[in-house]
Amino acid sequence: MDRLDAMRVFVRVMERRSFSRAAEDLGLPASTVTEAVKQLEAHLRVRLLHRTTRQVHATPDGEIYYQRCLTILGDVEEAESAVRGTKPRGRLRVDVHGSQARDFIVPALPGFFADYPDITLFLSETDRYVDVVGEGVDCALRTGTPKDSTLASRRLALLREVTVASADYVERFGTPEHWEALDGHRMVGFHSSATGSVLPLEFIVDGDPRKVTLPISLEVNGGETYRQAALSGFGLIQVPRYSVEQDLKEGTLVELLSDTPPSATPIHALFPQRRLLSPRVRVFIDWVAKVYEKRQ
Repeated sequence: MDRLDAMRVFVRVMERRSFSRAAEDLGLPASTVTEAVKQLEAHLRVRLLHRTTRQVHATPDGEIYYQRCLTILGDVEEAESAVRGTKPRGRLRVDVHGSQARDFIVPALPGFFADYPDITLFLSETDRYVDVVGEGVDCALRTGTPKDSTLASRRLALLREVTVASADYVERFGTPEHWEALDGHRMVGFHSSATGSVLPLEFIVDGDPRKVTLPISLEVNGGETYRQAALSGFGLIQVPRYSVEQDLKEGTLVELLSDTPPSATPIHALFPQRRLLSPRVRVFIDWVAKVYEKRQ
């Protein structure tokens, strides 16, 4: 294994904190990964990693070498692409909320692969917090304002939100005329994994958010179940408009209080601050930003 390939192996071990997980990511035998790092340490005459039965940690020399490897490998990839005139290639792992993968990304992917046929994309779908570096994710697409200061971010879009309820619910309980006149109405409780509690309804009034919590008989923590609970008449919900567009067209859901909508939901691409963006990550983020822009 040449020096550059050994650097790539070392970088992946550092990011995954594991020889076995790095080997799995790279499609190499675990023994090859271990030997590559040993050869680097022998060549440099320093210990790069502390190994335990559970995890791998960088030594001070290893941390310095890791940072330099990132710069060198990024420069090499950029230089090779420029000289060859080739498009980005390789495996790309993106973690995304399932409904956005289905509604935004997958339908537009034929165009992406037409432009970048040598990129292999792995879309993982989660709503939970993802350790982008530790889990080997190149980029994560998330709703809301980023809270992890260890990650860099780029805002891709602002998705309009709406307040809706089922046509049957409106027939039974009436159409609310004002955000402060919701007595007698109910809401479906959305239990946030980020806060550990049910999110209140939000209404933007003269530029300021006002929060309201209504009686709840059903709490959920999944987006599709949240929508289905509204369709089943359990109360008001607030969701991105794209996710209920068809229901609104069909009349199974009705938009309410449109003059005081919830605040728009930002979508961000998150990626490690200290990892140089590879060309394939950069072109994906540029592409997906255009996908979202068309749907705002």
